[in-house]
Amino acid sequence: MTTEKEDSFAAMFEQQPVAPRKRRAIRLGDRLDAIVIQVGRDAVFVELDGKQQAFLEAAELREDDGTMSVKVGDKISANVVEINDEQGVVRLGRSLGKPGSVAALEMAKASGLGVDGKITGVNKGGLEVEVGGARAFCPMSQVDARRIEEEDAKAMIGQTLKFMVTDVRDGGKSVVLSRRNLLAREATESATRALSDIIPGAVLRGTVTGVRDFGAFVDLGGIEGLIPRSEVSHDRSASISSALKPGDAVEVSVLEVKDVEAPRPGAPTKKITLSLKALAADPWAELDIAEGRVMKGTVVRITEFGRFIRLAPAVEGLLHISELGKNAKGDEGEELLVVVKKIDRAAKKISLVPAPEGAEAGTTVATGSAGVSIKVNGVVTGVVERIETYGVFVQVDGTKGRAGRGLVPQAELGVPRGTDLRKSFPEGTKVTCKVLETGEGRLRLSIKGAKDAEERADFEAARGKAQVPASLGTFADLLKGRKL
Repeated sequence: MTTEKEDSFAAMFEQQPVAPRKRRAIRLGDRLDAIVIQVGRDAVFVELDGKQQAFLEAAELREDDGTMSVKVGDKISANVVEINDEQGVVRLGRSLGKPGSVAALEMAKASGLGVDGKITGVNKGGLEVEVGGARAFCPMSQVDARRIEEEDAKAMIGQTLKFMVTDVRDGGKSVVLSRRNLLAREATESATRALSDIIPGAVLRGTVTGVRDFGAFVDLGGIEGLIPRSEVSHDRSASISSALKPGDAVEVSVLEVKDVEAPRPGAPTKKITLSLKALAADPWAELDIAEGRVMKGTVVRITEFGRFIRLAPAVEGLLHISELGKNAKGDEGEELLVVVKKIDRAAKKISLVPAPEGAEAGTTVATGSAGVSIKVNGVVTGVVERIETYGVFVQVDGTKGRAGRGLVPQAELGVPRGTDLRKSFPEGTKVTCKVLETGEGRLRLSIKGAKDAEERADFEAARGKAQVPASLGTFADLLKGRKL
């Protein structure tokens, strides 16, 4: 009585044309390249040379989760494990299974075929393995691709794994195995298959294998790619370690595949750049922020050139150091009221300035405005913020940021040349200045001019008083002064 599986395989095989005999000299153990032409539940049929066909058991090509690792058109490599000349059937395989004789072990060694071996014990040198009735030995250095400790090896006792035969001596009494070589070959073949799907624009699934400060490595099926830090998230302040962890399953977009020179023998020759954020919604796409808008934001990063303020999820603006006073507030996590000065949506950059006194979030102010009326020839008060050899910088009262910060050149300070400005105008000194020129980055002030204006005003007021008599006197007094 045939089983359902046998019936299924027989039906599939009958659909395949019988390969004529002696079409190609094929021997047991030969390693051949083949093209997949049909994938079934129990068998995968392949074409060897455009004329001759063969098959592999489907179980050999399934992943650990049961999914099929190949599709029609894929190129695979496998060894000849069975030849039936009467039926013209050639069976390929990734391993020989359990070899039943020394000759089979010799063939497995010569062809590089894997064999099934059951681990029966562990000694200081490696694993004791039973292979088709023969005792074999696998050195500890050849057990896995990574270093295996003795305790880990003991946990493998009783397992049946695949090995490569590296040595057969004394009529099969001394058999040496390597699992590491087999794993390396399978990884190379898997990487070759995976690479055919890794092209710019492709969306692939992978597993995070490592996380570093500069990015995260992802296994795409035997070959690794890198998600650079800038491609992990739209949120530039998000740390990689908080977004990804080794073992995480991720879906990524392939940005670039580049040929590189291997830095060492066996190292990858492909540099694959991946992106996680390319598959996430872009927060800038529907961002409702306009220039001049007063907004409340949170300081997320402090750098030598300013503070980055989060205005919306994954959207940040820069409050440049030039907009900050000497004792400016804004520690990480602190909320600040700012004005959107400029937006570059293409570069995804926002320039910010401090909000003027009394401004409210949601309102709009003129960008570059100091927040108070500063006019040429007007007189303003302010505080000395910075001292340079060529003058002092004054922050006008009622303003914040660069727009309300002006320079009083040395010649306009009203002090003799050579005066120590740090002693005459220490930081924090309150001063009164006349406005010589306006404009953000061009605000020029004069302490001397303010003093001159004050003195002129006092003089004009005094002269006005001198020209008006204190009293006109009596009519009799006026007559006394006249000659009759």
